[in-house]
Amino acid sequence: MQEALVQARNSIGVASPNPRVGCVLVKDGEIVGRGFHAWDRLDHAEICALKEAGRAARGATAYVTLEPCCHTGRTGPCTRTLIEAGVSKVVAATEDPNPAVHGKGLEELRQAGVEVETGVLQHEARRLNDGFVRHIRTGLPFVNLKAAVSLDGRIAPPPGSAPRGSPVYLTGEESRAEVQRMRHEVDAVMTGVNTVLQDDPLLTDRSALERRRPLLRVVLDSALRMPLDSKLVRTVQDDLLVFCTVARTDRQRGLEAMGVRVERVQAEETVPATEERRWSEPGRRAGVPIHQVLLRLGEMGVLNVMMEAGAQLNSSALTGHHVDKVTLFYAPVFLGIHGVPLLQEAIVPPPMCAPPQVEQFGADLRVECYLRDPWA
Repeated sequence: MQEALVQARNSIGVASPNPRVGCVLVKDGEIVGRGFHAWDRLDHAEICALKEAGRAARGATAYVTLEPCCHTGRTGPCTRTLIEAGVSKVVAATEDPNPAVHGKGLEELRQAGVEVETGVLQHEARRLNDGFVRHIRTGLPFVNLKAAVSLDGRIAPPPGSAPRGSPVYLTGEESRAEVQRMRHEVDAVMTGVNTVLQDDPLLTDRSALERRRPLLRVVLDSALRMPLDSKLVRTVQDDLLVFCTVARTDRQRGLEAMGVRVERVQAEETVPATEERRWSEPGRRAGVPIHQVLLRLGEMGVLNVMMEAGAQLNSSALTGHHVDKVTLFYAPVFLGIHGVPLLQEAIVPPPMCAPPQVEQFGADLRVECYLRDPWA
């Protein structure tokens, strides 16, 4: 199953909007077939492994990171192909959360006389497909809020302390390389217009790893203040989507003329302040509604979103319960009280659904916390 997980990781960047799946066929103690799923290749991981194994698949054990499908979609059912190939046993790390498959694929195999075992390295296999299960169950993408943070909880020096667009790095090279790898794992990266105005970021995937479709760069910009000369606009390649709440304007026409996709969503009306939504103060109109944006991204087949934003959007996303996971890279520096805070205002602390995971990258520490387990 460890080798099947290695194969599944080959699906990162090339399988979405399908799940990341790997399969290994073993016979007489030897691996006779390996495979992983890539959307453009059509074949599921099991079929790729069976093709490599050929006749050696008869009597073999299939180790697969996700329950084999039993329905006809873009391809035929993998369960039927496994049965016809004569596989004697299937070891699946976890059941498929897709209601069209959930448990049914394994039962079909049992009915055909194939021995079935589940739960081997289940946690590791599930973590590979947090986005798929979140999307298949809710229509929403899995959201990871990522930030580089100083030891005193600041994400940037005081506004105006550096020229617009000048890189200000809190973390070291190892952390920044890891962020590029993380961008490679997601379908979209999201920020707010204030971050664009202050930092002028690129928000591209510079990992040099293969991906099926470009990383979608998403900006929440209620009044369409996006500068036409920003790096995002100047580097657009059908990969920039801006959400606003205003009617069509000359600014929108200008952005669209440069290749930017602009979509209007209905602004949320003023909402009374509550314990859950204290970011929406009485008499204050909220910006672009995050939930509507996530619904739209889900409709577009976006499974995973990494939020790289400023204090205001971070606060809104957390208090609105839109964040599934928080990833913070702590750098060994202090920025002082005038630095930009991670959150614009105090929030009710969201509960963690699992112990945080800590990993070191150079002199920095990455802390990952799940606020919602999409598999639960």
